[in-house]
Amino acid sequence: MNDIGYHKAISLLRSVVSPEGFLASAEDTTNYKRVWARDGVICGLAALASGEEDLVAAFKNTLDTLARNQHSVGTIPSNVLVSGEATEVSYGGLAGRVDAVAWFIIGVCQYAYHMSDASYVTRYQVEIEKALGLLDAWEFNNKHLVYVPLSGNWADEYITDGYVLYDQLLRVWALKSYNHFAKGEAIQQKIDAIVHQIEINFTPGTGGEKYHERAYRELDFQDYMPCSFSPAGYKTQFDAFAHSLALLLNIGTEGFQSRILEHAIRLASETAMGLLPAFWPPVFPTDPDWHLLKSNCKYEFRNHPYEFHNGGSWPMVNGFFGMALLSKGARQDAALLLEKINLANARGGDAFYENFNTKTAEPNGVCYCAWSAAATVLVHQSIHQNFKIAF
Repeated sequence: MNDIGYHKAISLLRSVVSPEGFLASAEDTTNYKRVWARDGVICGLAALASGEEDLVAAFKNTLDTLARNQHSVGTIPSNVLVSGEATEVSYGGLAGRVDAVAWFIIGVCQYAYHMSDASYVTRYQVEIEKALGLLDAWEFNNKHLVYVPLSGNWADEYITDGYVLYDQLLRVWALKSYNHFAKGEAIQQKIDAIVHQIEINFTPGTGGEKYHERAYRELDFQDYMPCSFSPAGYKTQFDAFAHSLALLLNIGTEGFQSRILEHAIRLASETAMGLLPAFWPPVFPTDPDWHLLKSNCKYEFRNHPYEFHNGGSWPMVNGFFGMALLSKGARQDAALLLEKINLANARGGDAFYENFNTKTAEPNGVCYCAWSAAATVLVHQSIHQNFKIAF
């Protein structure tokens, strides 16, 4: 068993520990020297997988920082910068970050679950329920799916908006994580209602009243779910992160899940690095949705075809796909994927790049990215130590 990649990943996670929790990168890039909700929780899950006490403590500090800076209406910070006695809190850039709310709930509950410390959930019960109430409000029409603005989640410069598959699944995971402790009938009913709406609006051949009946009828379903829909219709790219969550949460029929898995394995095998692209196929300048990409950036345009969210390959996303493979018994595929993740993280002298051009394999984004390291830890420990995140 080759543990070199694992130990290098652990070392990088240690290098991003601060008194307030995990920072997004060890590189001296201002926007990444912050405690981020989604990055911090994903690193925290890796900390739990590792069992390393110092990393687990950093996860707890991350969650405490996020909770301490929750907005009065329930919003969880996208990121927090603590510098001396000053604290700078961001709830999003061009739009608020919907997924930060769910990641916080998941983080608190997963920490409590793996540490066998239910009192930690009790400690933050008020914050969790305020956050869940905010997600209810963000449905707007009270029909169980959250409405997400453009730029409203981790794919913050991409084209998804409206009823985004990833955010619905993340909310289901958050509710299930919380209900492990709360054991509320009303919470279980809400989980069932959301799952039902996901299945009848995102999967083929289902009965029930659709959100957008005409658009659903006109959609040519592939072997996977569309990434989002809105009043303007469906966007049909394959979302690797969302489908990893769908497989882990057992969304859809067993047959449809098998088709998703086969599609994802085949897609990864056809890329230069053997990694699954975040979204596929890329959006090109000749495509109708290009106009949504070209202006959706706060600083500089990065979503060239095959890069970043627009078809780029992220070790972090592949970490969740690796766990999804294991959940379906595809151990050999997961082991091969771990090799590919480690090879990607080792490029540039163990630079742990943020993402890669799927066509050329050239690196993009920030170096020494903490959640790229987390991907290695999560899949490695899931394979070799039977670590399991609660879904």
